[in-house]
Amino acid sequence: MQRPFKIIGIIGKPSDPRITATLDLLYGYLKAAHYTVIIEQDSAGFIKGPAVEACPIGTIGQHCDLVIAVGGDGTFLSAVRAVVAYDIPIIGINLGRLGFLVDISPNELPEKLHHILQGHYTEEKRYLLRTKIIREGQIIHEETAVNEVVIHRWITPSMIEIITKIDGVFLNSQRSDGLIISTPTGSTAYSLSAGGPILSPSLNALVLVPLNPHTLSNRPIVIADSSEIEISFCQTKQINALVTCDHIEIPKVLISDKILIKQEPKPIRILHPEGHDFFYILRNKLNWSSGYHTSPPC
Repeated sequence: MQRPFKIIGIIGKPSDPRITATLDLLYGYLKAAHYTVIIEQDSAGFIKGPAVEACPIGTIGQHCDLVIAVGGDGTFLSAVRAVVAYDIPIIGINLGRLGFLVDISPNELPEKLHHILQGHYTEEKRYLLRTKIIREGQIIHEETAVNEVVIHRWITPSMIEIITKIDGVFLNSQRSDGLIISTPTGSTAYSLSAGGPILSPSLNALVLVPLNPHTLSNRPIVIADSSEIEISFCQTKQINALVTCDHIEIPKVLISDKILIKQEPKPIRILHPEGHDFFYILRNKLNWSSGYHTSPPC
């Protein structure tokens, strides 16, 4: 059987020596199986042995046909942002506590990884969000997000006043601490903590979740993922807002700015072991139905 992958990149959690044992195991297995392996340069120092080929995270996607992220969901998000433009798949190995994206544990190496590398896997496509900050008609910043885009109040005790339009049509105005625009992937992250619904990853949808709204009738709303979302402010005095795309901060957004959010045209490709079950992960991570070992009776 011809191998579907030949050159494999590894991205580890930066500056965390706890990944050493897993990186050594993973690197040793791949080299013994005669794969070409390229390590992200901040993780290369954790690999024991000579002649480790390394490159920056921003260019690793140019050289590989598969990337493996070793860490938690945060590491996985960084890896996705680095490779999404190259249309190569990504696998997650979980060293964290609560991982919805990384679904192979170190004690399952190399068995589950071996099956994936032989072509026995489930591929899932998930879309990102592209955020543009518009000032005086010009784009001053662009950023991508896998989980969510969040508009926060910043360095002010006051709520911010937000106007939201969907595809150019006025949705609402609200006074709140901010607003979360989440993908289905991010619906189990910050959005969930703020009271938003969990979306199945297969849904073509986004969810808008207000943060501590002044009016309790401002509730989360689910919209089509093809929508363009426009956020503006209706403050009468100048304050700064903070926009975050996953963990990337865009500070000093002015109340005169507009924020445009739209789906990225290219999805990320996530490879899971065969038999991957999103609902099993939910039950396991959120401790649902802990008394049942099989499906509960009706």
